[in-house]
Amino acid sequence: MRHFPSPDDVDLDAFYGLPPVAVGGVHVRSNFVSSLDGAAEVDGRSGGLGGSADRRVFRLLRWLADVVLVGAGTAVAEDYGPVVVPPERRDRRLAAGQAPIPPVAVVSGSLRLDPSARLFSADVRPLVLTARAAPADRYRDLAAVADMVVCGDETVDLATALHVLAGRGLGRVLCEGGPSLHASLAGADLLDELCLTLAPLLAGPDHARIVGGHRWPKPVTMTLGHVLEDGGSLFLRYLRR
Repeated sequence: MRHFPSPDDVDLDAFYGLPPVAVGGVHVRSNFVSSLDGAAEVDGRSGGLGGSADRRVFRLLRWLADVVLVGAGTAVAEDYGPVVVPPERRDRRLAAGQAPIPPVAVVSGSLRLDPSARLFSADVRPLVLTARAAPADRYRDLAAVADMVVCGDETVDLATALHVLAGRGLGRVLCEGGPSLHASLAGADLLDELCLTLAPLLAGPDHARIVGGHRWPKPVTMTLGHVLEDGGSLFLRYLRR
């Protein structure tokens, strides 16, 4: 039986370090946990699939990012709050030229978001990436608690959204889902890497996968970067070929 190092036994910053991003450039990394049979959730939440090592990697990837990108459905279902960064990591981020805490950017064309949700009470003001066709009343309500960014006419154009984020100095993007947003990024050749925790369980049929939506014209090929293991869970890093 082959043994892989545990996340507890390696320098995770080195294993998950991001390449330099040029001014105005962008690097998009996604992070997901999945069961052996491809389920991205149990009872509608991803938390039932990951253990303590998965949470450690999850936190680190957030600390390395300039911005956390998430779809509105996932933000609501997972009750998203602000990113929590301990003081020592804030110092490291400042030394690297990053803001102390990365903002959360929510993708929403319909703006079905509650302005009183805990995400919008964060010290770091979140962003909402939306379209011109979004309802004006919802836009107005959310503008009081978030930075509103129009990235398309009828729907949110993700290439435009990434360009806008990069223009704000938020070039290292961490996508946390959901499946439709992840599929849209990967299918449009906008995804640079995937960090996947493979949980040692079978969830059964009728679960969401890490991608969802319409069929792609062709598969997206990726190259394995590393494998870590803890308690039967595999921590995989794949890079776009």
